[in-house]
Amino acid sequence: MVELFSSAFCAPCRSARAVLERAGALVPALRVQEVDVAADVERARAAAVTSTPTLLVRDAAGAEVFRAAGVPTLPQLLVALDRAGLTPGR
Repeated sequence: MVELFSSAFCAPCRSARAVLERAGALVPALRVQEVDVAADVERARAAAVTSTPTLLVRDAAGAEVFRAAGVPTLPQLLVALDRAGLTPGR
């Protein structure tokens, strides 16, 4: 599971979305759930999100395997997706 915690007027959030889009082209099964922190304050608080963008990657059991406060690089994200078992062939 991939969650992007964002806010409406966050320029770096647009960059994070672009990285996720590139990853989605390489990993077609990638599904991202975007959470607007202003609209869902409790969920952001529960995930200990203090800035946007924050990207969380969780494995099938729900354990967090990667967290990026800020814009992750494509290689960082691909390694995290592999670690979470979200890449093809797994």
